[in-house]
Amino acid sequence: MPPGGPGERRVLVGVIGRPHGVRGLVHVTSYTGDPAALAGYGLLEDQKGEKYRLEWAGEGRARLTAVGDDGERRITDRAAAARLTNRRLYVRRDVLPAPAADEFYLADLIGLAAFDEEGKELGRVSAVHEYGAGASLEIGALLVPFTRACVPEVDVAGGRVVVVPPEAVEGEEGGS
Repeated sequence: MPPGGPGERRVLVGVIGRPHGVRGLVHVTSYTGDPAALAGYGLLEDQKGEKYRLEWAGEGRARLTAVGDDGERRITDRAAAARLTNRRLYVRRDVLPAPAADEFYLADLIGLAAFDEEGKELGRVSAVHEYGAGASLEIGALLVPFTRACVPEVDVAGGRVVVVPPEAVEGEEGGS
Protein backbone atom coordinates (compact mmCIF):
# COMPACT_ATOMS: atom_id res chain seq x y z
CA MET A 1 0.00 0.00 0.00
CA PRO A 2 1.39 3.39 -0.85
CA PRO A 3 2.20 5.79 1.96
CA GLY A 4 0.34 9.04 2.42
CA GLY A 5 -2.96 10.26 3.75
CA PRO A 6 -6.08 8.13 3.95
CA GLY A 7 -7.21 9.22 0.47
CA GLU A 8 -3.96 7.96 -1.05
CA ARG A 9 -4.17 4.54 0.60
CA ARG A 10 -5.49 1.64 -1.36
CA VAL A 11 -7.75 -1.14 -0.15
CA LEU A 12 -7.68 -4.63 -1.62
CA VAL A 13 -11.18 -5.32 -2.98
CA GLY A 14 -10.66 -8.35 -5.21
CA VAL A 15 -8.39 -10.73 -7.09
CA ILE A 16 -8.49 -11.78 -10.73
CA GLY A 17 -8.54 -15.54 -11.06
CA ARG A 18 -8.21 -17.93 -13.97
CA PRO A 19 -9.75 -17.26 -17.39
CA HIS A 20 -13.28 -18.41 -18.14
CA GLY A 21 -13.82 -19.51 -21.72
CA VAL A 22 -12.01 -18.18 -24.77
CA ARG A 23 -13.42 -14.63 -25.04
CA GLY A 24 -11.44 -12.93 -22.29
CA LEU A 25 -13.71 -13.46 -19.31
CA VAL A 26 -12.03 -14.03 -15.96
CA HIS A 27 -13.08 -15.38 -12.60
CA VAL A 28 -12.92 -12.65 -9.96
CA THR A 29 -13.00 -13.04 -6.20
CA SER A 30 -14.58 -9.98 -4.62
CA TYR A 31 -13.72 -8.99 -1.05
CA THR A 32 -16.50 -6.42 -0.82
CA GLY A 33 -19.49 -7.00 1.47
CA ASP A 34 -21.71 -7.20 -1.59
CA PRO A 35 -19.64 -8.83 -4.37
CA ALA A 36 -21.65 -7.00 -7.05
CA ALA A 37 -20.46 -3.67 -5.60
CA LEU A 38 -16.98 -4.27 -6.99
CA ALA A 39 -18.04 -3.07 -10.45
CA GLY A 40 -19.47 0.12 -8.97
CA TYR A 41 -16.20 1.48 -7.59
CA GLY A 42 -15.05 2.73 -10.98
CA LEU A 43 -11.46 2.13 -11.95
CA LEU A 44 -9.68 -0.67 -10.12
CA GLU A 45 -5.90 -0.62 -9.89
CA ASP A 46 -3.59 -3.63 -9.68
CA GLN A 47 -0.35 -3.89 -7.71
CA LYS A 48 1.59 -2.62 -10.75
CA GLY A 49 -0.54 0.52 -11.03
CA GLU A 50 -2.40 -0.68 -14.14
CA LYS A 51 -6.07 0.28 -14.19
CA TYR A 52 -9.11 -1.80 -15.13
CA ARG A 53 -12.84 -1.35 -15.45
CA LEU A 54 -14.83 -4.42 -14.42
CA GLU A 55 -18.23 -5.51 -15.70
CA TRP A 56 -19.91 -8.59 -14.23
CA ALA A 57 -20.85 -11.26 -16.79
CA GLY A 58 -22.36 -13.78 -14.36
CA GLU A 59 -21.72 -14.91 -10.83
CA GLY A 60 -17.99 -14.62 -10.15
CA ARG A 61 -17.15 -13.97 -13.83
CA ALA A 62 -16.26 -10.60 -15.31
CA ARG A 63 -15.18 -8.73 -18.42
CA LEU A 64 -12.22 -6.45 -17.93
CA THR A 65 -11.21 -3.37 -19.84
CA ALA A 66 -7.64 -2.11 -19.42
CA VAL A 67 -7.57 1.68 -19.08
CA GLY A 68 -4.35 3.50 -19.87
CA ASP A 69 -2.96 6.75 -21.21
CA ASP A 70 -3.51 5.41 -24.73
CA GLY A 71 -7.23 4.74 -24.13
CA GLU A 72 -9.28 1.68 -23.26
CA ARG A 73 -8.71 -1.88 -24.44
CA ARG A 74 -11.16 -4.66 -23.63
CA ILE A 75 -9.62 -8.03 -22.74
CA THR A 76 -11.10 -10.27 -25.46
CA ASP A 77 -9.08 -13.48 -25.57
CA ARG A 78 -8.07 -16.25 -23.22
CA ALA A 79 -4.31 -15.59 -23.48
CA ALA A 80 -4.71 -11.95 -22.42
CA ALA A 81 -7.03 -13.01 -19.60
CA ALA A 82 -4.56 -15.65 -18.43
CA ARG A 83 -1.82 -13.01 -18.09
CA LEU A 84 -3.99 -11.26 -15.48
CA THR A 85 -4.37 -14.28 -13.21
CA ASN A 86 -3.66 -13.46 -9.54
CA ARG A 87 -3.67 -9.70 -10.04
CA ARG A 88 -4.89 -8.01 -6.90
CA LEU A 89 -7.42 -5.23 -7.44
CA TYR A 90 -7.43 -2.11 -5.27
CA VAL A 91 -9.47 1.07 -4.89
CA ARG A 92 -8.48 4.27 -3.15
CA ARG A 93 -9.63 4.25 0.47
CA ASP A 94 -11.56 7.49 0.09
CA VAL A 95 -14.00 6.02 -2.49
CA LEU A 96 -15.22 3.38 -0.04
CA PRO A 97 -18.19 3.96 2.25
CA ALA A 98 -17.49 4.98 5.82
CA PRO A 99 -17.34 1.96 8.15
CA ALA A 100 -19.76 1.57 11.05
CA ALA A 101 -18.75 3.04 14.41
CA ASP A 102 -17.14 -0.18 15.65
CA GLU A 103 -15.59 -1.19 12.32
CA PHE A 104 -12.62 -0.08 10.22
CA TYR A 105 -10.72 -0.95 7.07
CA LEU A 106 -7.32 -2.59 7.49
CA ALA A 107 -5.84 0.34 5.54
CA ASP A 108 -7.00 2.61 8.40
CA LEU A 109 -4.50 0.92 10.72
CA ILE A 110 -1.48 2.19 8.80
CA GLY A 111 0.16 5.03 10.68
CA LEU A 112 -1.46 4.27 14.04
CA ALA A 113 0.83 4.37 17.07
CA ALA A 114 1.35 0.94 18.64
CA PHE A 115 1.68 0.54 22.41
CA ASP A 116 2.25 -2.47 24.62
CA GLU A 117 -0.13 -3.23 27.48
CA GLU A 118 1.91 -1.11 29.91
CA GLY A 119 1.65 1.94 27.62
CA LYS A 120 5.19 1.83 26.17
CA GLU A 121 5.23 2.98 22.55
CA LEU A 122 6.48 0.26 20.20
CA GLY A 123 6.38 2.32 17.00
CA ARG A 124 3.83 2.86 14.26
CA VAL A 125 1.96 0.43 12.06
CA SER A 126 3.87 0.78 8.79
CA ALA A 127 2.03 -1.92 6.80
CA VAL A 128 -0.76 -4.44 6.97
CA HIS A 129 0.01 -7.74 5.26
CA GLU A 130 -2.73 -10.08 4.08
CA TYR A 131 -1.56 -13.37 2.64
CA GLY A 132 -4.81 -15.32 2.87
CA ALA A 133 -4.27 -16.94 6.27
CA GLY A 134 -5.05 -13.74 8.17
CA ALA A 135 -3.68 -10.25 8.40
CA SER A 136 -0.57 -9.16 10.27
CA LEU A 137 0.68 -5.74 11.30
CA GLU A 138 4.21 -4.56 10.64
CA ILE A 139 5.50 -2.32 13.44
CA GLY A 140 9.19 -1.63 12.90
CA ALA A 141 10.92 -5.03 12.97
CA LEU A 142 7.92 -6.59 14.75
CA LEU A 143 5.36 -8.59 12.75
CA VAL A 144 2.19 -9.17 14.76
CA PRO A 145 -0.73 -11.41 13.79
CA PHE A 146 -3.87 -9.29 13.63
CA THR A 147 -5.85 -11.33 16.14
CA ARG A 148 -7.74 -10.24 19.24
CA ALA A 149 -5.09 -11.98 21.38
CA CYS A 150 -2.21 -10.01 19.82
CA VAL A 151 -4.08 -6.76 19.11
CA PRO A 152 -6.70 -6.50 21.86
CA GLU A 153 -7.46 -2.82 21.29
CA VAL A 154 -7.89 -0.77 18.12
CA ASP A 155 -8.75 2.91 18.42
CA VAL A 156 -8.65 4.40 14.92
CA ALA A 157 -10.14 7.73 16.04
CA GLY A 158 -7.56 7.95 18.84
CA GLY A 159 -4.73 6.94 16.48
CA ARG A 160 -3.54 3.92 18.46
CA VAL A 161 -3.50 0.16 18.83
CA VAL A 162 -2.49 -1.97 21.81
CA VAL A 163 -0.21 -4.86 20.90
CA VAL A 164 0.69 -8.01 22.82
CA PRO A 165 3.79 -9.52 21.15
CA PRO A 166 3.13 -13.08 19.90
CA GLU A 167 5.70 -14.62 22.26
CA ALA A 168 3.82 -13.12 25.25
CA VAL A 169 0.55 -14.62 23.97
CA GLU A 170 2.20 -18.03 23.50
CA GLY A 171 3.57 -17.84 27.03
CA GLU A 172 0.08 -17.17 28.42
CA GLU A 173 -1.32 -20.15 26.52
CA GLY A 174 1.34 -22.49 27.79
CA GLY A 175 3.74 -22.07 24.85
CA SER A 176 4.03 -24.24 21.78
